[in-house]
Amino acid sequence: MNKFLVLIAFLLTTIVNAQETTGSIAGKLTDREMNGEALPFANVTIKGTSKGTTSDYDGLYVLDKLEPGTYTVVFSFIGYETLEIPNVQVVAGKVTEINTDLGSSAAALEEVVITTVSRRDSEVALLLEQKGAIDIKESIGSQELAKLGVSDAATATTKISGVTSSQASGDIYVRGLGDRYLYTTMNGLPIPSDDIERKNIDLELFPTRIVQSIGISKTYSPRYSADQASGNVDISSRALTGTEEFSAGIRAGVNTNVLKDGVFDNFKSSPNMNDVDFGFYTRSMSTQEAVANQSWNTQTTDLPINYRYQLNAGKKFGEKFKVLFSGSQSREFQYQTGVFKEFLQNNRENEFTDATTYQQTYNTTALVDLGYEFNDNNNVRALSLFIDKTSDIVYEAGRNGEGFTQDETNPNEGYSQFIRDQNIKNTQLWVNQIFGEHKLSEKNEFTWGVGANLVNADEPNRIRNEVNFREDGVILGRTGGLQQRKTNQQLEDQEINARLNDELKIFEKEDTTSLTINVGGNFRNKQRDFASVFIGLDENNPNNPLTAQSIDNLGEVLNADNIRNSRLRVTGDDVDAFEYDRYKADLTSAAGYVTANYSIDKFNINVGARYQRDELEVDYDVKNINPNRGTSSKAYDNIYPSLNVRYAVNDNSNIRIAASKTITLPEFKEISPFEYVNPRGQATRGNVDLEASTAYNFDLKYEFFPSSSELLSVTGFYKQIEDPIQKALTTGSSGVFSYFNTSDKAEVYGVEFDADINVFDLEKSGELDFNVNVTRMWHEQDLRDVYNEDGDLVRTFKYSDKTTSELQGASDWIFNAALNYTTDWEKKLSANLSANYASDKIFSLGSSTNARDYQNFYSDEIIEKGFVSMNAVLTQQLSDNWVLRFTGKNLLNPDIERTQNIRPVNNEERTETVNSYNLGVTLNLGVSFTF
Repeated sequence: MNKFLVLIAFLLTTIVNAQETTGSIAGKLTDREMNGEALPFANVTIKGTSKGTTSDYDGLYVLDKLEPGTYTVVFSFIGYETLEIPNVQVVAGKVTEINTDLGSSAAALEEVVITTVSRRDSEVALLLEQKGAIDIKESIGSQELAKLGVSDAATATTKISGVTSSQASGDIYVRGLGDRYLYTTMNGLPIPSDDIERKNIDLELFPTRIVQSIGISKTYSPRYSADQASGNVDISSRALTGTEEFSAGIRAGVNTNVLKDGVFDNFKSSPNMNDVDFGFYTRSMSTQEAVANQSWNTQTTDLPINYRYQLNAGKKFGEKFKVLFSGSQSREFQYQTGVFKEFLQNNRENEFTDATTYQQTYNTTALVDLGYEFNDNNNVRALSLFIDKTSDIVYEAGRNGEGFTQDETNPNEGYSQFIRDQNIKNTQLWVNQIFGEHKLSEKNEFTWGVGANLVNADEPNRIRNEVNFREDGVILGRTGGLQQRKTNQQLEDQEINARLNDELKIFEKEDTTSLTINVGGNFRNKQRDFASVFIGLDENNPNNPLTAQSIDNLGEVLNADNIRNSRLRVTGDDVDAFEYDRYKADLTSAAGYVTANYSIDKFNINVGARYQRDELEVDYDVKNINPNRGTSSKAYDNIYPSLNVRYAVNDNSNIRIAASKTITLPEFKEISPFEYVNPRGQATRGNVDLEASTAYNFDLKYEFFPSSSELLSVTGFYKQIEDPIQKALTTGSSGVFSYFNTSDKAEVYGVEFDADINVFDLEKSGELDFNVNVTRMWHEQDLRDVYNEDGDLVRTFKYSDKTTSELQGASDWIFNAALNYTTDWEKKLSANLSANYASDKIFSLGSSTNARDYQNFYSDEIIEKGFVSMNAVLTQQLSDNWVLRFTGKNLLNPDIERTQNIRPVNNEERTETVNSYNLGVTLNLGVSFTF
C-alpha cells in the first residue's frame, strides 16, 4: 500500500502532456464550376517549402507530420485560380481542417471553412486513420458522439459494427463474444473493473464529455495484452484543445415508468439513503450495529426526476503548460416490473408475477488533465480521473399475494411468499496515468506510460427479507437460514501498470518502400482484497412465531427489543467474532514484444509476436465449501503471434487480412469458491479447477471510401476457441451456478457490413447522413463430458437431446442504424434518429443434474429474446453561446424477455417466460453555455 501511495503522489506532482510533436492539415476540395463535386488531383502545398500533396479521387487530401507553427497553404489546379490561405495554425497533436472549393475566379476567404480539432475528435481525421491503419480498427470521435446524442462510452460502442449490449447482463458483446473475451484500456493502459462480476469496467461510468474518441481494434496487436479474443476497447480521454475553454450545462428529465401512478409519489428507497449526502455515501454504522439499530423498512424518495450538471474549464499558460478540468454529477431513476420464474430440472422453484425494481443512481466524475511541452521533441502528460457511483436498489417480489417459493410453507396454510432486497452499491474508481513521448532522432521515437489505479467497490449494507404472508399477518421465512439478514461486502483493487515502445525507422524511401521496427513491453500487477459477512436474525421459538401486521413494517418484529427479550437471536458468520468470508488475489502479467512493419508499393505487411507470462493466485477462506481454506494458482507462459496485411487497391479502397493467437484468462471471482447470491436468490460460485481458453482469430476485410466522410466495408471473420469458459448450473446442485470449460472447442464465424453514406449535402437544405451496419454470425460449441482419473463419468455439459450448443451471449443478427440531419442555417439545427437490434441469444446455458441421464434430468437453456431500441436527439443552436438539446432514449420501450422450454415428466414441452420487464422511455431537456 505504501508503494501505491508513493506512486500516486508521484503522479500528482508530475506535470505532463503526452501530445504528438507534429500536427496535420487535412480537408476536402470541391469544384465550384461543377456545383460542388469533388475536385481530384489538385495541388496542395505549403508555401516556401517542398511539402505538398494532391487531392485524391474524392477531393480528400492530408499534409501530415507538420511542425507546429503558422503556414500559408496554397491550392492550385490547371485552368483554375490559385488560392492562398495565410496564417493557418498547426497545433501539435491536432488536425487543422480546411475545406474549400476552387474555380475560375478566386474564392473569398470567408468561403473557406477552417477548424482545428483533436486528431481523434474529427470524423475526417478518424476515417483517415482507419484508412491507413495497420490493424482492423473502427473508431468514433467526440464530434460524432455529440451529433448522436450519446451520453456514455457504453452506448458509444454500440454504434460500431458487430457490437451490441445485453440488457439482461449489461455486458458489451463484440462479434458475439462478451465481457470475458474483451480487454479495456484507457489511453493504451489497462483500467480495472468496478464490479466483482465483470472483467471490464462498466463503460457507462464514462460520460462522453470526458471522451475524445473510442476505438475498437477487432484484430489483435502485440502492443496490447493477449488476454482478449474479440477485441480491445480503448478510450482516449480529453485534453485541452486550443488556448482556453469554459462551458457549463444542465439538463433535467423523466422516465415514463417512474411517472406511473403509485410510483412517482411512492418511489421506494432503502434506509441506506439516509447516509447519502450530495451523491456520496458515508457509512454511519457497522453491519453488526445495523442489524439491531437500523430500520428494516423501505422509505420513499421525493421528486424522482433525472438531472445532470457539468462544468468544463481549461487554459493554456504560456507556450508550454495546459490544464483542463471536467466535472459533472448526475442522478437517474429507473423502475421496472414484470415476471420472474425459476425452473430446476423442469420443476418450478420460484414464481413471481410482480418482480419489481426501484433504482436511483448518482454518478460523479472529475477529470484533471495537465500538460507540459519541454520542446518540440519531448512532451509529457498526466491525468487523474475520479469516478464515484452510488446506486440504491430496492427489489420486491410477491407483494400481490401470488408469490411462490418451493418448500417454504405448506400450501394448506394459505401463505404466499414475499421477497425484499435493499442494497446500496458504492464504487469509487481512481485512475492516474503519466505518458511521455520523446523524439530521439528523425528515425527513432520512444514513448512510455505508467498507471496507478485504485478501486473500492462495496455493498456496505445489503438488507434481505424472505417472509410468508396473508391478509391476517406476516410470518418470517422458515426454509434455510439467514432469511432476514444484513450483509457487508467490500472489494479493494490496487493496480500498477506500465508500457513502453521504441519505434525505429530502418529505412524510408520516396517510392513508398519502408521498414519500421517496434520493440516494447508491458507490465501489470493487480491485487484484490475481498471480504463479505452475513449477519441475520432467526426466531428462537418457531412454534410461537413472531407476526407483523404488514410487509411494509417488518421492523415491527425485527428490532432490538425482540433481541433483548430473546424472541430473536443473532446468527451468521461466526457470530462471536463476526469473521468474514475472504479471498486475496494477485495477478502479475509481464510481456515483451516486437513488430516489423514493411511497406512496398501497395502492400503493408505487419508481423509481430508477444511473449506474455500471466500468473494468478487466489488465497481463499470461505464457509460454503469444505475444506474452507485453500489456494488456487494458475500460470500461463506463451508466445502470441500476429499478422496484419493491407493491400491498397487504389487511393480509396483497401483489402486487409489478419491472423492471431490470443488467450482468455479466468477472473479472480471465477476461481475463488465464494458464493454470491443475487437479489432474485440465484447463487454463483467460483471454480478452482477453471483453466484459461485459447483463441485463433482470422479476418478478411474490404473497405471502400467513396469520399472523405463516407465508408463502405465488408468483413468476414472466423474464431476457434479451445476450452471456452461459460457459466452453467453445477451438477447435482440446487440452483447454484459456476464457471466451467464447457467444451473442447467452439467456433464463431460471420460477416459484417458497414455503410456510412452522405445522402445529400445541399447549400440551403443542409446535410443528411445515413449509417448502417449489419452483422450475421454462426456459432457453435461441442458440449463436454468430464471423467475422473479412473475413467468414470463425473460431469456432463450435455442436456436434453443436445450434445452441441450455440455460444452464450451470441446473436445471429446485429443491426445498428442512424440517420443524421444538420441544417446550414446560421443557428444550426441537428437531428439524429438511431436504432439497434440484436436477435435472440442464449442468456444461460442449459445443464443436467444427472451426468448419466442428461436426457431426462436437465434444465433447458434460457433465451434472451431480440428487441429493437430507438433513440432520438434534437439540438438547436440558440446563439453563439447557447445550445438547447432534447433527447429521447428507448422510444419504442420494448419488452425485454427471457424464455425457457419446460418439459415436465409425462407432459408436452411448453415455453415459459421466466423474466420480463421494460425500461420505460427516458426524456431529457438540457441547455449548455460556452464562454
